[in-house]
Amino acid sequence: MGNNTYMTQERGCGIMAIIVRGKNIEITPALKDYVGKRIGKVTKYFEDIGEITVILTVEKGRHIVEVTVPVHGMLLRGEEATTDMYTSIDLVIEKLEKQIEKYKTKLARKLRGGIFKGDLVVAPERDNVDSTEEFALVKTKRFAVKPMDAEEAVMQMNLINHDFYVFSNADTEEVNVVYRRKDGRYGLIEPEF
Repeated sequence: MGNNTYMTQERGCGIMAIIVRGKNIEITPALKDYVGKRIGKVTKYFEDIGEITVILTVEKGRHIVEVTVPVHGMLLRGEEATTDMYTSIDLVIEKLEKQIEKYKTKLARKLRGGIFKGDLVVAPERDNVDSTEEFALVKTKRFAVKPMDAEEAVMQMNLINHDFYVFSNADTEEVNVVYRRKDGRYGLIEPEF
């Protein structure tokens, strides 16, 4: 990935670090400024934010934007793709704001307050809806985790026609997950402790 751009912006009483990376696109000053301004819409909700990563990619006429915002050990992540980079940026920020809106009560409770700025009002929960219903587990599966390499795990995933596969990585002896990405390629998730 080329065109790494590091930028920091004053944010209230602190500094917000944003890393903008481009793939098959030149990161112009105008694009950098636009990303910074739009990211401000998401960061205004939180007191303490880690280093924000924004990846801009142009692939087969699609302008893809991926944003990752670390907040108190949790990650907010959004991805959008359109035929225009600025539109993709706008849509991914809207998606992140909707995530925050949807989960702010649960986030505030889980993180015991203190992460949201004072102007974010946590709406009272609806009386007729159980707050745990949205995240209710409906099934638990147990299975033996066989040691194998990532290529074999991808093959196994495809054989059972799933979008992900949990396995024990024969090289690292850790539990890993392979998954099918939206673009049809594959990803690997490794634990980091």
